Amino acid sequence: MDSTPSPSPPPSSSSAFDLVSRALGRYIPRGGAAAPAGSADAQGDRATPRRVPDNPAAGRQEQILGAVNLDRDLVITRCNLEAPVFAGLDAGAGRPFVDLLPPGDVPTVSRRLRQVVESGEAHVARIQRLRRGDGSELVVSMSILPAAAPEEGLTVSVIAMARRLHLYAAETAIGTSLDIGETAQSLAESLLAWGDVAAVDLDFAVWTGEGVTGKPQGRIRLRRAALVPDRVWPEGYMTPGDDLPGDASRLLAQAVLREDAPQTIVIPDRQAVERVFGSPRVVRALVPGDRSAGLACIPLVLDGAPPVVLGVAEVWRRADCPFRDSELFDLQELVARTAHHVDLARQHQREHTQVLALQRRLLPRAGGDTIEIASVDQPATPDSAGVGGDWVNSFPLPDGRTALVVGDVVGHGLGAAATMGQLSMEARALLSAGLAPDQVLEHLDETVTLLDDAESGLAAGYSALGSTCCIAIYDPVSHHVTLSSAGHLPPILVSPDGRAAPLAIRPHPGLGAEFALREPFDVYTIGVPPGSVLALYTDGLVEDPALSIDEGIDRLADAVATVHPWDALQQTARHVVSALAPAPQRDDVTLLLARMIGYRKGDTATWRLPARGDAPARARAEVSALLRQWRVRDGTRDNALLLVSELVTNAVRFATGPVTVRLIRAGQSLLCEVGDTGNGRPRLRRGDLLDDGGRGLSIVHRLTTRWGVRWTDTGKVVWAEVAR
Repeated sequence: MDSTPSPSPPPSSSSAFDLVSRALGRYIPRGGAAAPAGSADAQGDRATPRRVPDNPAAGRQEQILGAVNLDRDLVITRCNLEAPVFAGLDAGAGRPFVDLLPPGDVPTVSRRLRQVVESGEAHVARIQRLRRGDGSELVVSMSILPAAAPEEGLTVSVIAMARRLHLYAAETAIGTSLDIGETAQSLAESLLAWGDVAAVDLDFAVWTGEGVTGKPQGRIRLRRAALVPDRVWPEGYMTPGDDLPGDASRLLAQAVLREDAPQTIVIPDRQAVERVFGSPRVVRALVPGDRSAGLACIPLVLDGAPPVVLGVAEVWRRADCPFRDSELFDLQELVARTAHHVDLARQHQREHTQVLALQRRLLPRAGGDTIEIASVDQPATPDSAGVGGDWVNSFPLPDGRTALVVGDVVGHGLGAAATMGQLSMEARALLSAGLAPDQVLEHLDETVTLLDDAESGLAAGYSALGSTCCIAIYDPVSHHVTLSSAGHLPPILVSPDGRAAPLAIRPHPGLGAEFALREPFDVYTIGVPPGSVLALYTDGLVEDPALSIDEGIDRLADAVATVHPWDALQQTARHVVSALAPAPQRDDVTLLLARMIGYRKGDTATWRLPARGDAPARARAEVSALLRQWRVRDGTRDNALLLVSELVTNAVRFATGPVTVRLIRAGQSLLCEVGDTGNGRPRLRRGDLLDDGGRGLSIVHRLTTRWGVRWTDTGKVVWAEVAR
């Protein structure tokens, strides 16, 4: 047959088998055409199976591509495996495809074949061994392609892995992930071309992301990172995730670090293996079976002075197939080319761990008596761009209110994490100092702008411009939430009757916007009756390529609408995230749920008094009557009366307008608040004996466990806490 392919019919009328077979025409040498399946040439002489020539491509082009068509029962219907490299594979029509597989691989490959038949989704490029009629094996890259019509079955395309081609393909595949396990698995699958079983054992420091340089060279604690093929292994044999016994780790370390230099070692047969390993426990842990007795150990070496061993790659094969020098050279070349990918994954894991530790420090603590808090923070998958700068936080403010903060810093990795930590801590400090949410956002906006202008930020090539933040403060007495947002997605409020909807917040540019785009941050005050639930989140939870962002927010609202007052809030938060979070996660997923409880009516009291000279006396009378009703002990009552008298006196003296007095019974303390319309900040100062001013705050300071000031739209509130 001429090697020039004939014109192809339209793709819609071609099966996967026909497409692959037509592609073979470009690679079949002249005179080497494929015969129809079932012919004498195609099936070969069954009595004398053909052997693979030592150099099937000598002097001519080598064909390495073949195809086998299967029906839905995984029985061969057609095949095109006529290149010399496929000689000995008994793939005649009517034979089960599993007859071409080593017995240990039959369950796994059969499951993958049936998955393609049922789902219609291709499974591409799996390293697989095929069994010839004489018992020898051929390593191929196998892809499983569904037929255009489900009833037509599927097509298995195979590429015989020539050694140099395999080295190139393996090096390309191994560097595609920053996950340590996936990187090791790719390396093990590539090593399978040289043996029956391949394993990768990595130093424990690689798994944890710790530094590997500067360690004593003989101290290697190994954990199994990858093992192929996928099959049931004998009891006691080390599988991925298992820590190798200490004597096994020491043995492998000593073997590959002879004379303080990493070296490849070869143990030719089972007797030598048992003699070298010595302990039956080590033999059970490291030897995969009776047939696989010959072993090649290749160290994964990180170049340096001195070189550092990251782990050991092990290739096992039958004793009657000893390793040739050329094969050992290929194995060492492959491992040497890909060891740096393992170290890159280690460095990524270290950064991942550091960012996670920072995020965990920012996670909300327990809410307290007036609010219930639940949060879920799922970082991005390790092989993505890295953990982002998403954070949620909630913390009680000194005056009895609770702050809820959610933010999303632009970017991933340590740069985003550092900015996240700085903004989070700054927001907490400013809120604790009594600033309103919009005032805090103004400071954060300035901070992001300064960080972007800083030489260190420019040198790092990182910018936090466009980061978002939403701050909400819950007042458990008035049952209101005051919030401001800088470009963040709107919170979702679930009312006690189960209705849920995003809050109507006017869009605002993110932090660090250009001067021309900057606008004052809006402040919203929303009533939240006891039993209401507020949901704060980041975009990783609601973004879906198949949906608009508004549809994603509506899905979240529907999910949190099912929260009932008797539901465990933390369990509900996990359920919402598991139902909505995309897989795989390419961005952090963060959710904060806050159930509003508030104070009971009998635990609070508020009085509004005119700013006159008799205001302190009226305040003392009202507070004294209430404290007797609350049965507060005399010492606490006297301190509270003196405290209220001093605060109201200062308010009348230095401010205009009405004075508001509020008393809260909170656990083991009394919280006294006095609000006025003044904008001056009371300051505690050290005065002389003859000074008339400043003594009131000194009295407040000595009577209370803590006190402070918070600012309102109409003035300020001075609050103080007295132990009961």
